[in-house]
Amino acid sequence: MDDFVEALISERVAAENNAEDSAEDISPEATVNALGSGIYLPFLPRCFNYPQPGGQKFSEFQNVKADCLNCIHDALLQSDWQRAAELMISYVEILENNSYRIWMVAPEIIWRIGTEILQHHPRSNISEANQFADRIKSLQVKIYLKVCLEHAFQLLCSGFVDEAYQNLVLAESWRYGDQVVLQEKELKLIQGYRGLLDYYKWLKKKREVLSLGQDSYSESSIQQEMYSLYRQAKVSLKEVIKIPGVWDPFVICYVDLLEHYEEYEEAREVLNDYAYNPEYPSNPNAHVYFYEFLKRRGESRKTQISALQVLHELVPSHELMLELFVLLKKTKSSRNHKLRLQVIFEALDFAGWKENVKAWRCLAEQIVEILQSSQKQFDWLKKEWNTRKDWWPAFHFSQFLAKRNWQENANLASEKVLVAGVLLGKDCKYFKYIIQQGCKAKKKKFKPLKKFVKHHSWQELA
Repeated sequence: MDDFVEALISERVAAENNAEDSAEDISPEATVNALGSGIYLPFLPRCFNYPQPGGQKFSEFQNVKADCLNCIHDALLQSDWQRAAELMISYVEILENNSYRIWMVAPEIIWRIGTEILQHHPRSNISEANQFADRIKSLQVKIYLKVCLEHAFQLLCSGFVDEAYQNLVLAESWRYGDQVVLQEKELKLIQGYRGLLDYYKWLKKKREVLSLGQDSYSESSIQQEMYSLYRQAKVSLKEVIKIPGVWDPFVICYVDLLEHYEEYEEAREVLNDYAYNPEYPSNPNAHVYFYEFLKRRGESRKTQISALQVLHELVPSHELMLELFVLLKKTKSSRNHKLRLQVIFEALDFAGWKENVKAWRCLAEQIVEILQSSQKQFDWLKKEWNTRKDWWPAFHFSQFLAKRNWQENANLASEKVLVAGVLLGKDCKYFKYIIQQGCKAKKKKFKPLKKFVKHHSWQELA
């Protein structure tokens, strides 16, 4: 592995000299041609290789290195890390190429393949990984911050949390002309992930406090450290969340910090903005976090329902739909009772809910409630069923499912059978099989259920 890293060092000087020469000789026509030429990237099938423009030919050197890259690709796919490392020693010679475009992209290709090899090679160590990252940073400043961030991820994966934190701190203070402005997004990410590590340290201190006695002198010292970490993390996380995007881990940590220090109004404002700001992409998790915060704070039922209604529109199969159902049930509004029926029907449209006993119980209870109520509510049920009567029987109420449900989960079958009987009638195969098996097992609930369906089946009511 030492040869691989040392090869980069020896190639760097030659690469920089060639880059200076090629920069002087670049004409507009040559630049256009260079940008049109294709480089075979690793981890992509060869059929995705960019086609060569007509009339342009690669040099023998370029063809050899392209073949070398293909061999590295094959070695990576076969997890042959030793062979990949040996081939990389040869491939780094691509930095001697006088093509401006190749010289610009080669460092990133080398970085991505090299880190993959160093991450998996049995004889690699953290010292080599650090040295390799430093060489790539000095080789191509245009990817400096990206390399810093990805290197920090690799250190975290290897368990070197403190080293990763120091790398992010150094990267955050990096300045190199206009490159800082051009790499502003990467800089924001670095600040954000440094904030996450501050939160991680804060969390460890919090656990220490919980393990100490209430009057301990050490507790006061740790509390001060916690507050210092809180301030650092708060500034970094806040800056990242301001940028429109999906920032779930950052938001969760930020809100946890705010709630711990009882800054509830700011936490609410952050979550509300994250969920409803039109500049941010649609994100169901944002509404989940907002609802869970409202629930923790004991907000009104109306406010909680409002948050879950938006989630229902985005993800009708979300597990929180049962909570929305319960909340709607507690209201007196006719509109909410109609929505409650819609929510449970739409949840059961999805395969992931087919064997959810609680969901079937909710539907069965509401159907019984509707059958004992006004014609208006019966019309709601009729409307929901009419859109499903062509496919729900095979999806939920086949004889095969009846046998499987009875064998694997009798409670599920006991809840579904009433729904099947009311919606499809007493001749439904699912209903007949479950009632027959229930009567054989001498379970008391099946006889009155059979009687109820006889007088309240769809055919009787239609």
